[in-house]
Amino acid sequence: MNKQDIYDYLKEKNLWHVITEHEAVYNMEELSKVAIPHPEADAKNLFVRDDKKRNYYLITVKDDKRVDLKEFRKTHGTRNLSFASEEDLMRILGLIPGAVSPLGILNDAELQVKVYLDRDFFEEPGLIGLHPNDNTATVLMKSEDLLQIIKEHKNEVEIVPF
Repeated sequence: MNKQDIYDYLKEKNLWHVITEHEAVYNMEELSKVAIPHPEADAKNLFVRDDKKRNYYLITVKDDKRVDLKEFRKTHGTRNLSFASEEDLMRILGLIPGAVSPLGILNDAELQVKVYLDRDFFEEPGLIGLHPNDNTATVLMKSEDLLQIIKEHKNEVEIVPF
């Protein structure tokens, strides 16, 4: 699903969302310079894999948090983790670097990716800002709606503290 497909999907599902179109951004620093509603809801996304390239994980946290992959590995019982390649990102999620988003799981036909969402997104006001599979826009939506999308797609998902 590309950006327009995501917009159509959200509209078809009748999910509340706000779209902010902007120039392409490739990291959180660039995004911080864009005027978007509720910047505190911005998500940082890490697409990682284990050392055997058997398991893939999408870790989504609030933009001001850092993720220690060694600590994550210990807490969640995974093998050693590293960032997945650009090729894996495109093959599995249909995304390019800078456009990583939990909405990319809608392109994960083989359900290879387990999603970990920062539980802070579910605290009041319960919003999350993410790319619509393209880094030229940010979609603000309800965190519960994102969780439902992931569950309906049948990817594994956990809400965890970071």
